[in-house]
Amino acid sequence: MLKIGLTGGIGAGKSEVSRLLAAHGAVIVDSDVIAREVVAPGTDGLAAVAAEFGAGVLAADGSLDRPALGAVVFADPERLRALNAIVHPLVRARSAELEAAAAPDAVVVHDVPLLAENGLGPLYDLVVVVDAADEVRIGRLVRLRGMTEEEARSRMAAQASRADRLAIADLVIDNSGTLEELAPRVAAVWEQLAARR
Repeated sequence: MLKIGLTGGIGAGKSEVSRLLAAHGAVIVDSDVIAREVVAPGTDGLAAVAAEFGAGVLAADGSLDRPALGAVVFADPERLRALNAIVHPLVRARSAELEAAAAPDAVVVHDVPLLAENGLGPLYDLVVVVDAADEVRIGRLVRLRGMTEEEARSRMAAQASRADRLAIADLVIDNSGTLEELAPRVAAVWEQLAARR
């Protein structure tokens, strides 16, 4: 089994790279998906988040109100650390379960947005960073996610810098261009990964 850590700043296109790697045969362990699962209604994770942040982060139906929580944690690094202290251990445990279920010769790609921020590089055989210039990322966040430029810059500032992510990369996938340009870059990286398993 080859364990890959895949990361990239918000707006870099990590999710698209993950999708393309899955199409090549990678087993994807998506931390964002797991992070939503561990705070779903009825979970201990949601109860812990509500206890820490109050009922204001819950929607009328009892589910997590992500925009309300985001407004709190992305404006205050201490509150973000408090949220991460609840969610990250739950995500790690579930990720380990999914990895253990993969075939012995699998390429398991852990899609981890905060890999650099949390010093997780040593957990993987290789770290793959999806990279795009900051201005490209801001443009995507404004155009595709409906953020204001200020919101996009705030989200980016809450993450590791581009230089910090690149410093931990074993392989870099440039995603400054189009989806058509991205596909062959991902295919080339897949060939390198498949050859190492």
